[in-house]
Amino acid sequence: MRDGFIKVAAGTPKIRVADCRYNAEQIFTLMRQADKQGVKVLCLPELCLTGYTCGDLFLQPTLLKGAEEGLQTILEATKNLNMVAAVGLPVGDKWNNKVYNCAAVIQSGQILGLVAKTYLPNYGEFYEQRWFTPSGGPGGVDHNVTLCGQEVNISCSGLFACTGKEELVIGVEICEDLWAPNPPSAALAQAGATIILNLSASNETVGKAAYRRSLVTSQSGRLVCGYVYADAGEGESTTDLVFAGHNMIAENGAILAERRFTSGLTVSEIDVERLVYERRRMNTFQPAAGAPEIWRISFDMDLADTHLTRPVSPTPFVPRDEADRAERCNEILCIAALGLKKRLEHTGAKTAVVGLSGGLDSTLAVLITAVAMQMLGRPASDIIAVTMPCFGTTDRTKSNAVLLAERLGCTLRTIDIGRAVKVHFEDIGQSMDNHDVTFENGQARERTQVLMDIANQTGGLVIGTGDLSELALGWCTYNGDHMSNYAVNAGIPKTLVRHLVSFISDDKETEDPKLSTVLADILDTPVSPELLPAIEGKIAQKTEDLVGPYELHDFYLYYAVRWGFSPRKVLRLAEQAMGKRYDRETLLKWLRNFYRRFFSQQFKRSCLPDGPKVGSVALSPRGDWRMPSDAVAALWLEELEGLE
Repeated sequence: MRDGFIKVAAGTPKIRVADCRYNAEQIFTLMRQADKQGVKVLCLPELCLTGYTCGDLFLQPTLLKGAEEGLQTILEATKNLNMVAAVGLPVGDKWNNKVYNCAAVIQSGQILGLVAKTYLPNYGEFYEQRWFTPSGGPGGVDHNVTLCGQEVNISCSGLFACTGKEELVIGVEICEDLWAPNPPSAALAQAGATIILNLSASNETVGKAAYRRSLVTSQSGRLVCGYVYADAGEGESTTDLVFAGHNMIAENGAILAERRFTSGLTVSEIDVERLVYERRRMNTFQPAAGAPEIWRISFDMDLADTHLTRPVSPTPFVPRDEADRAERCNEILCIAALGLKKRLEHTGAKTAVVGLSGGLDSTLAVLITAVAMQMLGRPASDIIAVTMPCFGTTDRTKSNAVLLAERLGCTLRTIDIGRAVKVHFEDIGQSMDNHDVTFENGQARERTQVLMDIANQTGGLVIGTGDLSELALGWCTYNGDHMSNYAVNAGIPKTLVRHLVSFISDDKETEDPKLSTVLADILDTPVSPELLPAIEGKIAQKTEDLVGPYELHDFYLYYAVRWGFSPRKVLRLAEQAMGKRYDRETLLKWLRNFYRRFFSQQFKRSCLPDGPKVGSVALSPRGDWRMPSDAVAALWLEELEGLE
């Protein structure tokens, strides 16, 4: 449970209809298996102690007694298990002579509470109102009953809150409750539930699984919760229906684990700290006004480290699936180009001026600009591509910049800034042999001056090339490449820049093999600002040697900024995702560097030019990220001390 990860499971036991003793044995055996896997919260199917398909037998006192005895057997067999489990059974209520379709929430031999089903389907193949009484929804059934010798509350809703981990709050709904227009889980989540358990007996028909999956994922997203869905399976009567044990675990709109047409356990980990952070961030996630009070019962749980099995992508900004990645790239190109299209229209700009270096970022910027011009119905010649060789420029990047501009049909201008920079250095007394920060930044600022002046000459706008990763690290020259009239790459992380250029290079509609060839060579070129003299004609200054691998920094950026994870938690996930390629010492080295640079370079982000947000992480001071430029990183760095 360290770092907020709670190991949960949806379990489907193989049962026999109306054989409560057998079913109880199957259930407690499954619970013991779950405990051995470290599961802390287990959801079992609807009415699994009896079977969902008992029909009129639900009205028989013999079956109700058998279900109670079966639950007693489970309580005794699992009294040494610390996990919380939800078991489905019918409960006869002597208080009003009715039968309820219930979930018994149990732990360590105790019944924490009974939650009765709110919505009883009585259409199609379902006939539940013949046997059960609905709970009546919020404000409905709420009183105590005696079950297995324990006096417990039976209600339509309730919360089960962990005293040792305040972010772990469990709510329960049963099958049809999710399919109804106003699911109980909504009120439960608004009252604090971070994990919803759904005990279900949903039969299979063609196409139903996809709809069921969409319900579970969308509900977990709408409620910003973990959702554990346990479905009835093998052993239910097949007189008219087949149950496939479609078990799912979802978190905030994403499926973490899923199984179908099988019995047993579906296991994953839900990050309750992540859910709580997101709810705090979303000011529209609020308690329901005027909602009936939902009772809450506390339970304690042994806190232990959770072994992670949930997927942790090493490239959180880049989809793994090729089709998803292509769709993402196409969408980003459209968003960025639409942003630039609007700005060009609004300003009446006659040209778009792009500094073309032959590197990835400027390549993407000019490609986006070309798309924007197409949207406007304007020729690519309205793009002025300016290549500005200087002391560190290599023939390879210069050649690629020229070829790229030619293939796109841009107006190309080549301006060697070496002489102007030397004059400037003479004016300020900077030695050409002193390759310090002044030597580097002087070139970057001269390039920006050239671009701005050409934009003035041609009635145009300077298109910024810096990407999101560079903004996070402050890897840009203040008032140099840091400045532009519109920054089209500002919301795109470096790991995605590469895929965007590759996507265009591989696009069959491009129909320009020469363009694809030059883009392929740009993709193969080391990332570099080229501000230091080349060595034997090759790039001498490689960015990732200086600031660290961008795949690590993008990973850190995603979890530190988007989800607010602590440095220790970010490190843990990095080890989970990339521990085979980077040792702990290397991960720590660049994580420290990330925090140092992220805090110290905020002043550059505080005065960014406009640029479109394209993903869930953005650093605009007018949008997603507001941070004082003099904030101190000490607390974050201290947390990483002693972790080598």
